[in-house]
Amino acid sequence: MSDYIVRATAANAQIRAFACTTRELAEKARQIHNTSPVVTAALGRMLSAGAMMGSMMKGEQDILTLQLKGDGPMKGITVTADSKGTVKGYPIVPDVILPANAIGKLDVSGAIGKGSLSVIKDMGLKEPYVGQTLLQTGEIAEDLTYYFATSEQVPSSVGLGVLMNKDNTVKQAGGFIIQLMPFADDEVIDKLEKNLANVKSVTSLLDAGNSPEQMLEILLEGFDLEINETSTVEFSCNCSRSKIERVLISLGKKELTEMIEDGEPTEVNCHFCNTHYKFDVSELKDLKNRSKA
Repeated sequence: MSDYIVRATAANAQIRAFACTTRELAEKARQIHNTSPVVTAALGRMLSAGAMMGSMMKGEQDILTLQLKGDGPMKGITVTADSKGTVKGYPIVPDVILPANAIGKLDVSGAIGKGSLSVIKDMGLKEPYVGQTLLQTGEIAEDLTYYFATSEQVPSSVGLGVLMNKDNTVKQAGGFIIQLMPFADDEVIDKLEKNLANVKSVTSLLDAGNSPEQMLEILLEGFDLEINETSTVEFSCNCSRSKIERVLISLGKKELTEMIEDGEPTEVNCHFCNTHYKFDVSELKDLKNRSKA
C-alpha cells in the first residue's frame, strides 16, 4: 500500500483529525541518509508529522518547516512539507547508536536531548509565521502536542511511530493528529480522552494491519467519523543543478574567483536528498561571468 494521509471530522465537526501511513516515506529517507535505527525512528516521526501538518496548509505555494534542535548526539532534524503531500527531511547526525531506553524501545529522546522545536509557516507573506517551544520529552509526538496547545491554542493529541525490522529497514510508520475545535463540549472532550487512553501506540495500530481510516475509527469510536479527503504523500526533493548554479552565482565574483584559484572542482551537497553536484573550474568561470555581484 502506498503512503497516504486522510483528513476527517467527527462529532458534528467538533473534532478534526488526520492520520497517515508513511512506511515508504520513512524507508526512502533511511536509504538516502543511511540512518541508524534510532535516527530512522526520529526522522520517520518528524516526516509523518510534517506531512500531516503540511496538509493543514491552505495555499498551493505554502511551505511548512519543522526544526528540532537538541543537545543530544543527533543534534537535530529539519523537515519541510507542502500542502500537496510532498515532504523531505534530514538529520544533522545520521549514524547515532544508543542502547535501548528503560522500556526496551529505541531511545529517540536520548538521541535528541534537551532543546527546542520550531514550526515555520511560509504562506507568501512578508514574514513567515514562527512558533517555538522548548522540548518537553524529546519523543516528538508529545512535543508537538505541547506546541499545538501553547503556540496555536489548539488542544491536540499527536501520535507518531516507526517500527523497525530486524534488518533495520522500516516495517511500519505513520501517525495521527486529533484536534478539538473551540466549540467542543465537555462530553466530547471526556469521551475522546477515554478513547485515547485505550490506545497503546501508533505502531501497535499499524502493525495490527490498520489503515489510517481504521486508526481514526478506533481513536474516534462513537463520534460519527466522516472522512473528508485522502491524499498521497511521498519523499521528494525539488533541488536541481540549475538551482545550485543560482546559489553559487549569488555568492558573487570575489568568492567564485577564490574557488577558481583553488584549481579544484567544487562540490555542493543537498542536505535533504544527499544529491551531490560537482562544478569543475571551467563551469565556475562560466558562473562567475554570469554573476553581477
